[in-house]
Amino acid sequence: MPDSGRTLTDPGLAGSDFAIQAPTLFDGERFLSGHCVIVRGQSIAQVLPAAQCPPALARLILHRGVLAPGFVDLQVNGGGDVMFNNAPTVAALDTLCTAHRAAGTTAMYPTLISDTPAQQRRAVAAVRAARAGGNAGILGIHLEGPHLEAARRGAHHSRMIRPALDSDIDWLCSLNDISTIVTLAPEHAAPQQIERLTASGILVCAGHTGASYAQITRAAAAGLSGITHLFNAMSPLTAREPGAVGAALDDDRLWLGIIADGHHVHPAAIRLAARAKPEGRMVLVSDAMATVGGSSGAFTLYGERICARDGALFNTEGALAGSAIGLIGAVRYAVHGAGLPLAQCLRMASLYPAAIVGLGHRLGRIAAGYRADLVHFDDDFAVRHTWAAGAGMSHSRPAR
Repeated sequence: MPDSGRTLTDPGLAGSDFAIQAPTLFDGERFLSGHCVIVRGQSIAQVLPAAQCPPALARLILHRGVLAPGFVDLQVNGGGDVMFNNAPTVAALDTLCTAHRAAGTTAMYPTLISDTPAQQRRAVAAVRAARAGGNAGILGIHLEGPHLEAARRGAHHSRMIRPALDSDIDWLCSLNDISTIVTLAPEHAAPQQIERLTASGILVCAGHTGASYAQITRAAAAGLSGITHLFNAMSPLTAREPGAVGAALDDDRLWLGIIADGHHVHPAAIRLAARAKPEGRMVLVSDAMATVGGSSGAFTLYGERICARDGALFNTEGALAGSAIGLIGAVRYAVHGAGLPLAQCLRMASLYPAAIVGLGHRLGRIAAGYRADLVHFDDDFAVRHTWAAGAGMSHSRPAR
């Protein structure tokens, strides 16, 4: 532990008890000027005006930018030149967490897109092992597919798409020891299957779906709670058939994730969705791939080369294949591209996703008793420092 009263220059040297002084602090609800956050161990002990900060406490002084709650990303496919599908291991999860720290993400759901049953089991085992090993950044797992609509598969490989059998549901229901999000196409899952998943504590989302408005509504009555990457790979809103998009916007039971990267969704559509949904029911997700926080602009998935072009990722068929941004990039675009208020965008990247997965009492706020997950970014939305469960890190090469 550093000497009492020491002014810190490196958050990694802070020890277990320290203070962070910020010119602007967003606590999850409002902006505060000239405040200190006191961290003890893995938790926030107190938030108070800088003038009242105990002088004997080691202190890191941030001279510009914003200190906000660490981001919570519910859809992370890859990062640091690693795809979770290609390497469902504890080491890969460590790489994802490190890569996304530079984008402000301190907690995530690593996401396995449609794959074989064996690969699904390896992914679940890796998440279990990472959590048992103390990786606080891994909250659970998101299984996106394989029970999807093949015609709307996007970058998911057609050979991996398959119907939801009762044996699949049995296995998913056995994952009650870890927090699990499952994305499926409701037209290919019976309401009783969705009921079983929900009863097991799984968050069931609709995605890669051609479902009608009525089918989504029936699924919501059975326990469907969310929509994966609204507008993308789903039946659109039309005059006579509102489709999955219309149901997502109309039904307040449904929360929705949205990819705000300037490629997946028009800024006007982002604004319309934000106006349509009640506060707290829309979140930013990255849908990030291996390039985020990595050194390469290309990678392979299912043996197919995915390449970056003009800030987006495309497969060989020309389809968008996930995103090339982390959550700080989504916040930046939601503010500057879609014109949403910064406070709302920060909540959509932290408090709201935390609340959706049942962790709103521990994550998403800078308040006493909350986990010390924090992000400090500058006026250009470049992440400069992060803290995950009190452990600090500086970022000289911030991710997008």
